[in-house]
Amino acid sequence: MLLDPQQTRALIVHALEHRYAVLAVNADSPAAVVDVLEAASACDAPVIIETSLWQLKGRSYGAGDALLGLSLYRAQVAALAGHPRLRGVPVVLHTDHIKGPETFAILEAALGAYSSLSLDSSDMTPAQNIAAIGRLCASAQARGEPLALEMEAGVDAGVSSLADCDALFGVAERNHPGYLALWAPGVGTRHGLGSDGYPSFSDRAVAAHQQRASELAGRPIGIALHGSSGLPGESLRAAVQAGAAKVNWSSESLLLRSEAAQRFFATHGAELDRHHKDWKSTAMDNGLQTFVSGEYIPRVIERIKLLGGAGHGTAFLRDGRVPAPRGPR
Repeated sequence: MLLDPQQTRALIVHALEHRYAVLAVNADSPAAVVDVLEAASACDAPVIIETSLWQLKGRSYGAGDALLGLSLYRAQVAALAGHPRLRGVPVVLHTDHIKGPETFAILEAALGAYSSLSLDSSDMTPAQNIAAIGRLCASAQARGEPLALEMEAGVDAGVSSLADCDALFGVAERNHPGYLALWAPGVGTRHGLGSDGYPSFSDRAVAAHQQRASELAGRPIGIALHGSSGLPGESLRAAVQAGAAKVNWSSESLLLRSEAAQRFFATHGAELDRHHKDWKSTAMDNGLQTFVSGEYIPRVIERIKLLGGAGHGTAFLRDGRVPAPRGPR
């Protein structure tokens, strides 16, 4: 079931109340989207599928046209989330790492179509970040569209102070109350594949920011944890208990899929000779993707369970906040 922005807000609150985090996978291809949804279905968990600018412009979707990619990406996720086999999975469709001159064209096109939105503020000043969030809120208000927003600070710049929460999240909430659902401060992680276990990671910072953002908003606000690849399991569990309701996962996910692809070609290379009886089935994309899925899906399930999300899909849909999923019209 593809969730709308209001249902997405309810999911974040549900995760906070039950102390689990929703895995948010930056899915790089149609096959990756299918695998993530199948993994979520296998362990009865809600899941977030998120796309960044490089996916929207990539060959699998927009082939250089981000707006075309935005439409195609949503069409695939919506079709899968509405299929009888996967309709019991609460699915959030989220924009991640949208930056540059196309930012507002993309995000304003996503209003009303995507479950939640965020933008990459890494190249923005605090004033520009606040103004960008305000512009999205004003667009939603003018169109009468519901909106669930994630606002970020400098997540790669160490641990954000609570003053940053006041100056960014607090000001944006005061200017346009009610639209923010997630806050992504720096908590000692960083994007990419960490090899040092992130010694500066602070679950205390997660807890402090979750409490402060919720106080500023007057409602529960979840922490979005960026840079989870390479963070030890005990740190991830501590982050969830401290109030991380969304955990982004990209670099390790890509590594798992690329390593599986390497193993496929290493073990099936001889079959790519055109005289081999299995040449066609090996050369077809389905051969590679089936092999990758066999290795990747169990790791996604493992990640969902680590974050405590297993078993919460049906529970969320049945708790009275979200209508039961319906069949296709």
